[in-house]
Amino acid sequence: MSPVLLFWIVTAVVLVAVELHSIAFFALFGAAGAAAAAVVAFISPDAIALQIVVAIAVGIVGILLVRPYVSKAFARRGPDQRIGGVHGGLISSRGITLDVVGSDLAAGHVRILGENWLAVAVSDGPIPPETPVIVVAVTGTTLTVRPTSTTEPS
Repeated sequence: MSPVLLFWIVTAVVLVAVELHSIAFFALFGAAGAAAAAVVAFISPDAIALQIVVAIAVGIVGILLVRPYVSKAFARRGPDQRIGGVHGGLISSRGITLDVVGSDLAAGHVRILGENWLAVAVSDGPIPPETPVIVVAVTGTTLTVRPTSTTEPS
């Protein structure tokens, strides 16, 4: 395996790992570009300039043409439920705990907009199952939630 091919493969894997941590749908297209460049490197290891052009072109095309549709798919969840963006839009979303949600060491799960998310409680005390909650922060793919009070509008 040529060093250039190995470089593109490692770059694609690292960018996929970055995407899995952030879920912003930018690194994913960089990974697709690196994978496309790896194919070019496999066919023609000496065409480094072409590999770079292919990597950049595939990444840009993905961001410009595919990302908007992927973002819309994540933004729509059921009738009249919309989140603006992938992470920040989850703040103020309401859901329900599926199990006990505690501190960072005792994370639990919540169901929000039809999906299950890893969650930690904003307070010291654990939140019991079947408790309505609201998202107050997002760190990576973990939500920080607090119970909703009975006086808050739903």
